Amino acid sequence: MNEQCPLEGSGEEPPQPSDPLAPTPPPCSCRSCWGSRWRDMTSRAPAVTAKMASTRVMSSKMSSVFHRTLRVYTKAHSGVRRASTSSLRTQMPWMVTVLCLFLLLPLNFLPVSAEYVREFEVSEGLAVGTRIGFIGRHNSRQPEAPPPPYLIVPVPGSAVDSDLIIEEDSGEIKTKVVLDRELRSSYTLVAIPQSDKENIRVVIKVRDENDNVPTFPSAVMNIEFPENTPRDVKRTLAPARDMDLGIFNTQRYQIVSGNINNAFRLSSHRERDSVLYLDLQINGFLDRETTAFYSLLIEAWDGGTPPLKGSMAVNITIQDVNDNQPIFNQSRYFATVPENATIGTSVLQVLATDTDAGDNGKITYSINRRQSDRENMFQIDPKSGVISVNRPLDFETKDVHELVVVARDNGDQPLETTAFVSIRVIDVNDNQPTINLIFLSDDATPKISEDAQPGEFVARISVNDPDSKEEYANVSVTLEGGDGHFDLTTQDSIIYLMVVSRPLDRELKPNYTLVVFATDQGNPPLHASRKFDLQVTDMNDNAPEFDQTVYHANVLEVADPGTSVFQLSALDRDEGNNSVITYSIRDTPETHSNWFQIDSRTGLITTRTHVDCETEPMPQITVIATDAGSPPLSSSATVKVTIRDVNDNEPIFDQSFYNVSVQESEAVANCILK
Repeated sequence: MNEQCPLEGSGEEPPQPSDPLAPTPPPCSCRSCWGSRWRDMTSRAPAVTAKMASTRVMSSKMSSVFHRTLRVYTKAHSGVRRASTSSLRTQMPWMVTVLCLFLLLPLNFLPVSAEYVREFEVSEGLAVGTRIGFIGRHNSRQPEAPPPPYLIVPVPGSAVDSDLIIEEDSGEIKTKVVLDRELRSSYTLVAIPQSDKENIRVVIKVRDENDNVPTFPSAVMNIEFPENTPRDVKRTLAPARDMDLGIFNTQRYQIVSGNINNAFRLSSHRERDSVLYLDLQINGFLDRETTAFYSLLIEAWDGGTPPLKGSMAVNITIQDVNDNQPIFNQSRYFATVPENATIGTSVLQVLATDTDAGDNGKITYSINRRQSDRENMFQIDPKSGVISVNRPLDFETKDVHELVVVARDNGDQPLETTAFVSIRVIDVNDNQPTINLIFLSDDATPKISEDAQPGEFVARISVNDPDSKEEYANVSVTLEGGDGHFDLTTQDSIIYLMVVSRPLDRELKPNYTLVVFATDQGNPPLHASRKFDLQVTDMNDNAPEFDQTVYHANVLEVADPGTSVFQLSALDRDEGNNSVITYSIRDTPETHSNWFQIDSRTGLITTRTHVDCETEPMPQITVIATDAGSPPLSSSATVKVTIRDVNDNEPIFDQSFYNVSVQESEAVANCILK
């Protein structure tokens, strides 16, 4: 039944407190006024209790009064009523007065009693609803705390309400969300028991788990090193950062791939901010000409189990320095030029290369006039290296010109190298060349073994032109004949070597007729030739051959030992000892080959012993023909001998005495013995 407020309709306003945290005392003790005041007090209770919990010292007497009042306040707020309505209505004014008194006191003068401390730990990342613990549950390391129920007062800004579920009746603490230590590492609250005991300060620490990967600030980093950078020089790289703590933080770095020849290594150090900083060090000697670019894949590992890792690609460009001088493709060049060559005639081109890049690799050519060609008989193109005639030449005045050619790069501190060029001036042509031919066989005769492989030397050919003061000048050499089995090769157009170009077979062609032609460069050109016959010597590359694989022969059973049975022969296409054939019989007792023998030179087969048709009517002989080559080659043929039977065996009874019985009634013509 609803109770009517006596002041309702009177127009009087209840007094308002000056402190906004203090609740307004009710003007009367009616249920309606107390209900509105309770609602006001309930909304202010967290601020009141937080204000009280923050004060460290309180006299025991005032603390007792305050806690007694607050318990009644809380019980009334939660609906727990032990007194009658009239007694509660009587006690409410002084309870509110005490609460208001405490709220109106300055914060510095509020006394607060001593408090219990409860600490809990919970791992981050656990599922929603995970139990953390009970506020009032006793353990051996902490004093026994007052039992529930409690009034829970979160410390401002601690996110207790949004992240945790706290049962006031039981004191159980559970997770409301999945906790993340990197977002919030702890929660603090005050639990005020309804019993006449001290407050409980609850601290919940979030335990770190390895849930964060070491992360580099960027996936790719580009740096440069000059190729002359000394060993052990460091370059700081962007470190990987891991939001986890301790062993779960970044622990080490590793180059996974791209470290060609182990050119780099990593070093690291940890500073006060717990970041493991990373340096890249030169581990060897850099050479842009060998490796101009590196792409390192670097991984950062934490100390978890299993460890987590992050990666970053480091692209390293090696900058060029002028550390390589130009290099000629030859240390000495040789060239010829006719004495009637006009000015500007190209003689030869020198070539140098520089493995450096940019201007460091650009080459300029010149002739060292202090050491050579002071008469300026030749000139050189500074870019192409082409040497040409600069003044009229005279063979009779000077037939050889030696030049010192310089190749210089365009670096800030240029490097250079030199090469020697020998230019021979050719006289006018009035003599044909002469050919000098030396055969490279063991007896210096024109022959070559048929097993000679392609590339094997046959002869050495040199040519002399009397118009020149030296041998081999300005003459070309060609070879004709040989059906493509021979060719000429030269390294310098001075000495020519006749070589085998295709396999030879003496059995197909034992001799070749070849002609060497030498042609000078005169105008008109003059020719010389040299003709010779080349013999192909034999190698034992053919085994003896029978004209049949199987032969048939006959012999009488009564033939005496030494009786001719059959003669066969094999042919060997080789010559000399390689074609000399020896015959033999393979020992095969199962075919009675031991009944026969063969003449090793003629191949005539004769009987060795008496033969017996009843033992073996058709014995077989395997004849082997072996040549005298080294190593020897052989082949075989089969001779099947038919032994003709003769009446050389009389009949023989199987027993010497037979005994038989016959009945007197036996019919005529019946068999009585067999």
